[in-house]
Amino acid sequence: MVTFHILTIFPDIFDSYLNESILKRAQEAGKIKINIYNLRDFTEDKHRKTDFRPFGGGPGMVMLAEPILRATDSILNSLKAESRKLKAKVIIFSPGGKQFENTTAISWSKKYTDIILICGRYEGIDARVKKILKATEISVGPYVLTGGELPAMIVIDSLSRQIPGVLGNADSPEEKRVSASEMYTRPEVLEWNGKKYKVPKVLLSGHHKKIEEWKKGRKNG
Repeated sequence: MVTFHILTIFPDIFDSYLNESILKRAQEAGKIKINIYNLRDFTEDKHRKTDFRPFGGGPGMVMLAEPILRATDSILNSLKAESRKLKAKVIIFSPGGKQFENTTAISWSKKYTDIILICGRYEGIDARVKKILKATEISVGPYVLTGGELPAMIVIDSLSRQIPGVLGNADSPEEKRVSASEMYTRPEVLEWNGKKYKVPKVLLSGHHKKIEEWKKGRKNG
């Protein structure tokens, strides 16, 4: 089982996506576990502040190091107290981070027991957090998002499907079988706005070798 620990100032964002469909069943089956921590619970001022103006000036706010460090320490100390074999990975999301890929998800699903996902906001996270926690900075794509919550869900989804039993079938992950950019289902002939759209004949032939060759051609093309 892999346990995901999400550090965020918007914990409610995750409720719908992580508690539906495959990810919900994976949690119920004990294949994965998801813990969400509100960073405001790890502040020490009455306003529960998690950000402040950047040194050197500039627009926006920067997330404070202390709440993140306290939350991470609390998680790691709790895991160590459980007296189990611990292999934890700390992740920070950043547009300038290393590109997250499917090969990364496969590797992490086998290598780590716990993955701590730090969700930044505003102009980013105090750079000392990465240094202190020896965190890995990753990006989920060549674009800028409002915060790290969506990337965290992407990582959880991508990684969870690599865990045996989550998809229910060892051949379900697309990367483990021949897939194609074109997929079809019923009806065999789709009529729409006066036109007919047919399923390619090869997919109806029952000839498995030819079907696999067709899929490879579509995948590479």
